[in-house]
Amino acid sequence: MKKIDAHMHVAKVIAGYCRRGELRAIGQGKVMWGNGEVFSLIPEGYGDTSFTVESAMEIMKKHEVEKAVLMQGSMYGFQNQYHYEILQAYPDIFCPSCTVDPYMTEHLQTLFTYLTKMKFHLVKFELSSGGGLMGCHDAFSLVSDRMMEIYKMIEEHHGVLALDVGDITMPSHQPENLLKIAEACPHMRIVICHLLAPVTGREHEWENSLRLLNQDNIWFDLAALPKIADAKSYPYSEVFGFLKTAKGILGSKKMMWGTDAPFAATRDTYEELTTYLETSGIFQEEELMDIFYQNADQVYFKK
Repeated sequence: MKKIDAHMHVAKVIAGYCRRGELRAIGQGKVMWGNGEVFSLIPEGYGDTSFTVESAMEIMKKHEVEKAVLMQGSMYGFQNQYHYEILQAYPDIFCPSCTVDPYMTEHLQTLFTYLTKMKFHLVKFELSSGGGLMGCHDAFSLVSDRMMEIYKMIEEHHGVLALDVGDITMPSHQPENLLKIAEACPHMRIVICHLLAPVTGREHEWENSLRLLNQDNIWFDLAALPKIADAKSYPYSEVFGFLKTAKGILGSKKMMWGTDAPFAATRDTYEELTTYLETSGIFQEEELMDIFYQNADQVYFKK
């Protein structure tokens, strides 16, 4: 079955920055935050101090993944220049994203350059209080005048907006404001990462948010669900309830498979992250075709 990994990260140079300060590679796939915390970010065999697009392509080929969407992530640091190089070199294989910090004094001018001169099609904001912009800045409204100006620019340039808003325990988690964005920018395709990061014990609120956001111009990726659900082992039965609920509310046309590699692959292998949906028994073959390929192809690769 054809596959598009709708949520992957690459980094030539790891230069993260978030609530624990800077993040830098220290070798053997490990990284260290500014506060001294060390953890594994790159699986063995993926790279020593980086995860390059060439390494990504080897892994994709091995697992019969035809294309990938390259997301920005605060742990890796902004990869705009590297993503631009990838966009030029592999436009039919990768959909790289660009990003800006909305509190940069020249954020609009910079974003305009990305969308026009550099021809980026996808803009990703990692907003989460845990690992994104609201870990670097005080919490802010996703529909402030500053943010709405950004969304309008993306819509005017026929771009796609991807948002990681964290889970319900975080100030960045603003479902009502996500709806306002979708209503204010009806011609902009919006992708909410990680299926809105469901939290065990708060399923009812998560279900209500999915219903609220089941809009014509909103899709959801399923990246890192086994890790988010703290699933103990493959095939991740702890995730099945979330998937069944999401299927019932959204249907297969609104979900896109993704791995969140390389970080997610330090806990679960890429092969496991690639095959668990097929072994779950939740989706019919046509639904899997939507989730694995058709939806992401339509959202990210059809200009």
